[in-house]
Amino acid sequence: MWGAVLFLVFFLLIAPSTRKILFGMLGQSGGWISSWAPFSYILLALVAVAGVFSFYLMVHWPKTPEPENPLARYKHDDCVD
Repeated sequence: MWGAVLFLVFFLLIAPSTRKILFGMLGQSGGWISSWAPFSYILLALVAVAGVFSFYLMVHWPKTPEPENPLARYKHDDCVD
């Protein structure tokens, strides 16, 4: 998954026009965070908590048991008969 994301970011940053747009958005985000201070901090905290919670769910999700092999009961039988 990380490889695909890095591949996408690499190709987005190759072209100067998309690089200018992305860096412009990043530059304006600091101004937006400071001008909308209480709302933006709550929004950023919710995004961070959602990421941590989703990681927690993925780590602690119950494992599904492997299905039983239907031919395992014949493993010890002699096939020569």
